[in-house]
Amino acid sequence: MSVQLILKEGQPEYAVLPYDVYLRLVEDAEMLADVRDYDEAMERIAAGEELVPAEVVYALLDGGNPIRIWREHRGMSQSELATRAGISASYLSQLESGKRDGTMDVLQGIAVALGVVLDDLVGRS
Repeated sequence: MSVQLILKEGQPEYAVLPYDVYLRLVEDAEMLADVRDYDEAMERIAAGEELVPAEVVYALLDGGNPIRIWREHRGMSQSELATRAGISASYLSQLESGKRDGTMDVLQGIAVALGVVLDDLVGRS
């Protein structure tokens, strides 16, 4: 492989190399980035970070009610979640249907009961 160095004040400033070598370096760099991303993800999973199934993500992205989506993902009934959150099942039903907005305290209680952070329920517009 022939590499041409271009010097500036006696120090290497640029390297000119064959295009096929450049392409291999780019591919190798991308592969290394993928390996690092994978390793980081595996470390987060080992530390207890939750994997969220694609159907949950898509339901949230499609504008579904986050309380209902997370409740169903957790396999909880409305009655069970309401009890854990300290609210009535009818109030929870109204929150899930969009008929009522919950206070921050209520939403925080629901978030704790679902094992998510408040931002997962109130979203970001």
